[in-house]
Amino acid sequence: MANSEVSYAREAMAHLRSADPVLAQVIEAVGPIEIALRRERFAALSRAIIFQQLAGAAARTIHDRFVALFPGRRFPTPRQVLDATPEDLRRVGLSRQKILYLKDLATHVDSRILNFHRFHLMDDEEIILDLTRVLGIGRWTAEMFLMFNLGRPDVLPVDDLGVRNAVRRLYRMRKMPDAKRLSALAERWRPYRSAASWYLWRSGEIVTPGAASPKRSRPARKAIRR
Repeated sequence: MANSEVSYAREAMAHLRSADPVLAQVIEAVGPIEIALRRERFAALSRAIIFQQLAGAAARTIHDRFVALFPGRRFPTPRQVLDATPEDLRRVGLSRQKILYLKDLATHVDSRILNFHRFHLMDDEEIILDLTRVLGIGRWTAEMFLMFNLGRPDVLPVDDLGVRNAVRRLYRMRKMPDAKRLSALAERWRPYRSAASWYLWRSGEIVTPGAASPKRSRPARKAIRR
């Protein structure tokens, strides 16, 4: 599916500029929000599972081989994944554990236990609870799905190392902020904590006045959003 930009970008930039002088500097250096919203659902979650704990090139190779098992489609349906034999899936490089995860995801979607069409009626925490019932999908993966596939504006991934590193550097903290401290700091960013997180990731590419030279700061994995 074609990508689009999130609808809240302009309002989020204005709010974050006024709410937080540190983020205002980052916004000035980085520029407009460029969050590409992907409309994928089953494909995005399957890709997240495939990419877990693998380097990018190896994960892409396995992903492409997996898709090639189902010619004529951009991505297999849940039913096709369920019908695929474990032997075929092993041959493309998937581990037994990831095959289990993909089959469980496909079962949830095919049976409509996990029903993407209901998500517009659900709040963020309800969706996270729904998604994390699937084997192999943790909270971080669910949060990335909310941000980059559903376009939810107020998601704060408190366990993301890129976000935490950026906060420590930009706000000159002596040690890495824990979830409680990060959540408290982020109250000023509501209702646009997704945009704030995106700017924190991007801040690893720029130097703001008074800050130490950054290391690149991005989401720990990129499977969901790209």
